[in-house]
Amino acid sequence: MNLQMDRIAALCSELKLYRIANDWSPIAQDVARQELSFGDFLERLLGVESDARGERQRHTLLKLATLPMIKTLEQFDFAFASGAPRAQIQELAALSFIERAENIVLLGPSGVGKSHIASALAYRAVMAGI
Repeated sequence: MNLQMDRIAALCSELKLYRIANDWSPIAQDVARQELSFGDFLERLLGVESDARGERQRHTLLKLATLPMIKTLEQFDFAFASGAPRAQIQELAALSFIERAENIVLLGPSGVGKSHIASALAYRAVMAGI
């Protein structure tokens, strides 16, 4: 490493720009090879950092949610749980009930997928940053 790279790494650390610290050099080489502008370079750097922060936020929220299992609505077998109203569940998947501060109640006998749906909705909320 040269002195400039050391200074960039130190500044990134001080500013908590951890992804930029790791990825700036390959991005700079790629931008130079493609003969793009400094603005394109900066946009790529900031995009990489923004994506990394979003991922860290989702990971933290997922830990805080302490979900017993990770389930998704795509995994839910509507053929098995024929009593589950698919249209209503897909409407819940939009998470608009959260914005309206509404509760949902899942009723049904044991083993029809209530916990799966609840976990899937919670997981979707976490992935949406809620």
